[in-house]
Amino acid sequence: MRILVIEDDERMAELLKQGLEEQGHAVDVVHDGPGGVWMATENRYAAVVLDVMLPGFDGFDVTRQMRSAGCWAPVLMLTARTTVTDRVKGLDAGADDYLAKPFSFDELVARLRALIRRGQPERPVVLGVGDIRLDPTTRRASRGDRELDLTAKEFALLELFMRHPNELLTRGRIIEELWDFAYDSVSNVVDQHIARLRRKTGPLGECVIETIRGEGYRLVVAPSGTAIAVEPVRASTMTNAETRNSMDGDTVRDAGRT
Repeated sequence: MRILVIEDDERMAELLKQGLEEQGHAVDVVHDGPGGVWMATENRYAAVVLDVMLPGFDGFDVTRQMRSAGCWAPVLMLTARTTVTDRVKGLDAGADDYLAKPFSFDELVARLRALIRRGQPERPVVLGVGDIRLDPTTRRASRGDRELDLTAKEFALLELFMRHPNELLTRGRIIEELWDFAYDSVSNVVDQHIARLRRKTGPLGECVIETIRGEGYRLVVAPSGTAIAVEPVRASTMTNAETRNSMDGDTVRDAGRT
């Protein structure tokens, strides 16, 4: 297996190279961020060992650029920064695993074996359906050049539809995915949230949420550049209890949004 090591500390990089070669791997070494992105996107690797602190730009940016370029090689991130915030930042950037320095080489090899076993399925960081884009990491969604101001529940609802384009989603399934089991599958809380989501995304575009009467909803996707329209559903008024429940956790924007 060929492995890419991106590490600015030349001594550390050489030790990693020697150790991995003794395990039977072919190893390429790069000492900076731009070089790492170039190597990762121009060659096929079974895995990438990536330091966070690099010249040019850091490991977080290396990972983001790799993923944006369609490079899905598993990334094991190495860093002396061990706070939870840093670990979350690395994983959200697209890394697959995180190992704090100092580390045991045996553990590093074991983690690499686990990552390589998983393979390289495509895992787009940003979802795109028609003219809508949704980034689960930054909690941002947009239609064309217009950013959508969505509540947490509306964002989750749009993400669910975008992960299942052209697929019928029943009200019961939507409730199971986004609400707790206390909701009745015939509750109109789904209709209310979809009505609001439609108002915010607009009734016309390359994809719209279509009502399948008596069954549920479907995100209809037209060929690129083709606009379609759908008549918004007029949901009935929710009961006071449903209103209170639907507001739970729904009106607070993600803390990371600007």
